[in-house]
Amino acid sequence: MEEYNTSSTDFTFMGLFDRKETSGLLFAIISIIFVTALMANGVMIFLIQTDLRLHTPMYFLLSHLSLIDMMYISTIVPKMLVDYLLDQRTISFVGCTAQHFLYLTLVGAEFFLLGLMAYDRYVAICNPLRYPVLMSRRVCWMIIAGSWFGGSLDGFLLTPITMSFPFCNSREINHFFCEAPAVLKLACADTALYETVMYVCCVLMLLIPFSVVLASYARILTTVHRMSSVEGRKKAFATCSSHVTVVSLFYGAAMYTYMLPHSYHTPAQDKVLSVFYTILTPMLNPLIYSLRNKDVTGALKRVLGRFKGP
Repeated sequence: MEEYNTSSTDFTFMGLFDRKETSGLLFAIISIIFVTALMANGVMIFLIQTDLRLHTPMYFLLSHLSLIDMMYISTIVPKMLVDYLLDQRTISFVGCTAQHFLYLTLVGAEFFLLGLMAYDRYVAICNPLRYPVLMSRRVCWMIIAGSWFGGSLDGFLLTPITMSFPFCNSREINHFFCEAPAVLKLACADTALYETVMYVCCVLMLLIPFSVVLASYARILTTVHRMSSVEGRKKAFATCSSHVTVVSLFYGAAMYTYMLPHSYHTPAQDKVLSVFYTILTPMLNPLIYSLRNKDVTGALKRVLGRFKGP
């Protein structure tokens, strides 16, 4: 058996920029996505906080989704970009542990929040008369607290176990960040039991919220289909389809990585799919959920109007 080293030495990422002929273009694309995600989510938070017309449960939840997305993408992408510029790929044991914990906490919080946001839309469209009661300020704060609690529980539970395994001398992580499956491949110990526990956690954190999303939008579409207004039906179908597409991309890529047996996917496929739910989704969420809404565009015009003056 290969010797192992339990000291806190550095890990090395094999990363996304392994092909020199495409690394420059990939760096530019990821940089643009990162800046766009920060700006779009930042604008969303600013508009929701400053415009009284956006002080509704839906936008309250969306502002927290934007906050999670900003923190989420900032946990992974800045180090990737700096490492490329400095021509280095190492991360310390402590840094890897911190990145792993933040990633699990934030992605877990987003899994739960997206599911509960779909419930919010279901109540608004299918039970509008009871909406003020079912989605009161207190309920909204409970949703936020529950999402953060679920994500934090996942981080506090899985991170210490993942990073406590003895790691082999070869500390090359075939990934672009410290994701659990890639880190576990370096462990010089039997990880079968832990992988089973992680699989159960993923079932709870992925399948349950995703089922809530699908059930909520199914009920929404059924209700919308009964609408007398053709224009209203088209608008609702277009909105729901875009929401479901982004959510399916987010949950689907994560399910593929964490719930499919390792024999069915390769490290290269894992890296590509991880890009979808770690880099693309934080940019797409504000564009799909919020900035296309008339309420948000109206708030943006009002803010720009204040800057232009009378």
